[in-house]
Amino acid sequence: MRGRCRVALRAMLAAHGRPELTEVAELLASELVGNALEYSDGVVTLRVHWREETLRLAVFDDSAEPPVYEAVDPAESERGRGMHLVRELAEDWGYYLVGEEILGVSGKLVWCDIGTETSTGTDAGTGATRRW
Repeated sequence: MRGRCRVALRAMLAAHGRPELTEVAELLASELVGNALEYSDGVVTLRVHWREETLRLAVFDDSAEPPVYEAVDPAESERGRGMHLVRELAEDWGYYLVGEEILGVSGKLVWCDIGTETSTGTDAGTGATRRW
């Protein structure tokens, strides 16, 4: 599934004339999808949204466990690098827990924003910023 997500993102960004976002978008989508596949048992869905000059990647899975960010040394650790990369490369990121009463399914939606010029070193992740 990770490969299909990367191919779809590459095609979409090329069609929108935004190839400069391809490398970061592919990496972050791959990390979010990989985490969802590893920690959930059901369907995993990647959604892509444009808003002004921001690309939002959002991955839904059926696990109600929040994503865990652990301060790790990416060069030395085999695990825990995914959310580290999301935190470092995304302009903003966060998650929402989803209850059955809203959509008929429960789980979480983990999202990250990539701007025209991505910033690094953000300390986001509250899910309380920029509601769409």
